[in-house]
Amino acid sequence: MLEYLIVGQLVNTHGVKGELKAIPMTDDPNRFLELEWVFIDKNGKLEKYNISGVKFFKQFVILKLEGVDTMNDAEKLKGFYMKVDRANAVKLPKGSFFIADIIGLKVYDENNVLLGQLTDVLQTGSNDVYVVKHDNGKEILIPALKSVVKEISLDDKRISVILPKGLLD
Repeated sequence: MLEYLIVGQLVNTHGVKGELKAIPMTDDPNRFLELEWVFIDKNGKLEKYNISGVKFFKQFVILKLEGVDTMNDAEKLKGFYMKVDRANAVKLPKGSFFIADIIGLKVYDENNVLLGQLTDVLQTGSNDVYVVKHDNGKEILIPALKSVVKEISLDDKRISVILPKGLLD
């Protein structure tokens, strides 16, 4: 499991006082209101920044980080990802998983036949869709519904599903 989880990407400066425009990479952008600090991943080197201000503009989060007081300071952080450690990550309800934790798991059908490896999760709004790639290169799109996904075991690195009729046709 990853020790740090990405919560957003700094994409631009905002104003002249060192604020940064970020794309949130979390289900609930309001989580930034609760964050006291983030790590900024500067090409593999994590630096901790305290958050002194948060506001929202369209689909972006506007952040004020302590020690980043000019547009030039903010410009140096453009393009980097913001991360939190697991201890400060959002607590998930039972039966829920971070996408980063399930990517790479093997997916098996109800007959214990390997369908492939989970390579991506598409977030469609109504329900997530698992992208499963077989060794032969073929992709299967599996709806992430309770009626379809029967078990996810991080320990066994395995997802068990019951495919809807006609999905593989």
